[in-house]
This record gives sequence, structure tokens and C-alpha cells, in this order.
Amino acid sequence: MTDPDPKRQLADLDARIAAYKSAKAPPKSHQEEHYSQAQMAWRMVIELVAGLGIGFAIGYGLDVLFGTLPWLLVVFTLLGFAAGVKTMIRSAAEMQEKKVAAETAEEDERDRHGD
Repeated sequence: MTDPDPKRQLADLDARIAAYKSAKAPPKSHQEEHYSQAQMAWRMVIELVAGLGIGFAIGYGLDVLFGTLPWLLVVFTLLGFAAGVKTMIRSAAEMQEKKVAAETAEEDERDRHGD
């Protein structure tokens, strides 16, 4: 009928719970990839905003210094935007290179184990 030893019952229950959790757990690589992509997206947004902010600050400072209020502000804000976009493109290229390198490494590993 039932096992009279409570320690053994608890051990069996723990083993069944662990087996259930491991069967239902999503693969960690998918979660890590998702967080990595989110981090890269935030990095790119921050780079763009930082470029805009720095360009705005430089333009406003020079406008106050020279008394040409809207002109240098507009020019340096546009230059900051361009610098932010350029940095975003560089980050995207870096991310693409890492992805291609990882895929190549996976293919090489499969080829080595497949032969």
C-alpha cells in the first residue's frame, strides 16, 4: 500500500518534482538570447539618445557663447543625431558579426561530430 518511511516518501516526492521541473523548463539558450537581444536594443537606443543629447548640449553652449541662439543648436543636434545613427549601425554590424561567428562555430562543431 503506502511506504511507512516518511523520509523515503519525501525523497520520492522531491525526485518527481525535480523531474517535472526539468521537463517543463525552457532551454536556457533561448532565454539568454532573448535578453541579449533586448540588451542590444537598449544599447542602441541609448547610443542614439546620447548622440542627440551631446549634440544639443554642444550646440546650445556655443549658441549662448556666440549669441546665435537657434542656428548652432540645430546644426549640432543634427550632427549628434548623425553620430548616434552611425554608432547604432556600428553596433548592429558588431552584433551581426558575432551571430555569424556563432553560427559558423556551430556548423564546424556539427561537421566535426558528424564525420
